[in-house]
Amino acid sequence: MKIREIHPADNAALAQVIRSVLIELGVPKEGTAYADKELDAMYEAYRSDRSMYFVVEDAQGEIVGGAGIAPLKEGDAQTCELQKMYFNLQIRGRGLGDLMIEKCMDFARAQGFEQCYIETMPNMLAAQKLYVKKGFKYIDHPLGNTGHCNCPIWLIKEL
Repeated sequence: MKIREIHPADNAALAQVIRSVLIELGVPKEGTAYADKELDAMYEAYRSDRSMYFVVEDAQGEIVGGAGIAPLKEGDAQTCELQKMYFNLQIRGRGLGDLMIEKCMDFARAQGFEQCYIETMPNMLAAQKLYVKKGFKYIDHPLGNTGHCNCPIWLIKEL
């Protein structure tokens, strides 16, 4: 597996991976990442300041997952958001989530962020377990204005 920065040619494959994982996990199509406008143009969405998206490529060069960091929309300037971290079923459980979080947190620190926020779904228990292992703590309210009104689990990590 190879982790690298997103390229323009990755957009279609990445959108397909993210949507298929969300469908597999029974995530509502509205009020979640599924409905995000940038899902079909992830390369362009992460070209802005202090933003980066990393993809995971398998041995055949196929996109099988990814995760990104961006400033929290309508949030504190020192808070970023870990965004759209999803992996195809066949690569889960191999430690890639741990590696991807480290890569994203390193980028966030280099950009001067002081904390990282994430939203998730109640049924994504393996992801929540990983977030807690990586130092995220549950909070009782959302931050910023992500547009993900159907994501009722919120976590934050001091960087």
